[in-house]
Order: sequence, then C-alpha cells, then structure tokens
Amino acid sequence: MTDKTIAPVVPKEGLHVLHLFYKVEMGQWQMMGADEQRRAKTQLSALVQEIRATPSTQLLVFSIVSPKADIAFMLLTPDLHTANRFEKKLSQSLGADVLTPVFSYFSLTEQSEYTSSDEELAANLAAEGEFKPGTPEFDAKMDEIRARMAKYKKDKLYPNLPDWPVFCFYPMSKRRGEKNNWYALTFEERKKLMGGHARVGRKYHGKILQLITGSTGLDDAEWGVTLFAHDTFHVKEIVYEMRFDPVTVGYAEFGEFYIGLQVPLDDLFQRLQL
Repeated sequence: MTDKTIAPVVPKEGLHVLHLFYKVEMGQWQMMGADEQRRAKTQLSALVQEIRATPSTQLLVFSIVSPKADIAFMLLTPDLHTANRFEKKLSQSLGADVLTPVFSYFSLTEQSEYTSSDEELAANLAAEGEFKPGTPEFDAKMDEIRARMAKYKKDKLYPNLPDWPVFCFYPMSKRRGEKNNWYALTFEERKKLMGGHARVGRKYHGKILQLITGSTGLDDAEWGVTLFAHDTFHVKEIVYEMRFDPVTVGYAEFGEFYIGLQVPLDDLFQRLQL
C-alpha cells in the first residue's frame, strides 16, 4: 500500500505539531567521506524544501543552545501520515545513525476553552458604557470584536509562525495533587484564574509570540509551550513573571526547557562543523 492510497488522518480542527530534537553523532559523521557528507547535507536541504513546499505545512529549523541537543525541527501539518513520514525522513536525512533523537513532543494546535463567548463579549462591551446595546454603534463595535476574535482563533489553530531568532520550548501540565487539583476547580474558577494569566501574557505583545499546543492523550504532559522572541531577556522575563501568577504558583508543573536559534541550514551546518 502506498501513501497515496492511505486515507489521511486530519483532526477535526487544528494542525498536528511535532517538536524533534537531535544530537549529531560526530564520530559517525567523520567516518563518512567528503562526497558522502556533501550528499547528506544536500539530501537534508532538499528534504527541508520538500516539506516547506507541502500544502498547509510549516517546518522550522533551530540550532539548540547548550549540549541538550544540536539541532531541532518544529513541524506543523494537517495529516498525521504526512507528519509521520517527514519525521522518519528527517531522522535519517544525514545518513544512518548520524542524528540521534534526544527528545520529541507531539501535540495539536488548539484554541483556549476559556475564550469569551459572544454573549460575554457583548456584556463586557455594554458594561464599559461607551456604546448602548441595540444601537448601530454598538452593533458595529461588536462586528469589529467578532472579526478580531475570529482572527485570534484562526491564529491559534492555523498559525503562521514567525522567523524570530529566539526559540523556547517546554512541556507543562496542571497539577492534580491532594491539595491543589486544577481539575477539581469549577469551570468558572479556572476561567477567572486563566484570565489573570492571560493579562500577564498580553503585556509582552510584540516581544513574545506564544503558541500553546494541546497534548492530553498524545504525549506525556498536557501542553507544549513554544515561545518566539527577538531577545532572550524577554523569554526569561515572561517565564519569571508568570511564576508569580496564581495559576502557576498553585497548579503548574514544567518539563525541561529547550532554547534554540532559528537559522538557515547553511549556517547550521557551519555551527555544527558538518
């Protein structure tokens, strides 16, 4: 059975997301001849172009800062078969046993369950007192708000990720301990807490682009958090400030952090001395 005969596995909404982290086995690489090494780099370059030319698919490439990993890929695509096929090709792209996986994470893009409903948005607008419900001005303002919320939803489910240089990824979950159990709270309590959390995040508009992808039932944690920035200071700043937010203080559990730089492949090859 070929890939063309396999029915696609596409989620009801959103995209499949794979974060892939590898170490380069330099001993294995140095055993290859110069021509073989050139072919391997050409093969990876061609594969990156192939993936990026695939409809509704994005591939970001990173040089990882620190010896936790050497190279990382972030792949977003609708069809799970496509994600799986490209992941296998990326793992073998520089030749057998050259790239050793050290960490991976699988998730789906998602919109927040705490997004305000149309009724809540209208009530908030009415409470501000500037526009009176039932007037053309109120209706026009609501149309503007709906359009903004529709774009927000689309950007969460089908993001167009930036080429900002600094990349940060970490998995996280909400605590289910005897004293602090996020899932024992009512929806209203959780929404109120997340509202405060979101207000902190909005302070970093233009400095941090955050993509939270859901992984409950798909990987070990419940969410994958990807941050893009122009400055490592802002990554450190937002994560530090969030630590004091009640949601984080009482309920957040973090996995390992990975920091990388988004670079062209030629630059990456030079840094890795390939």
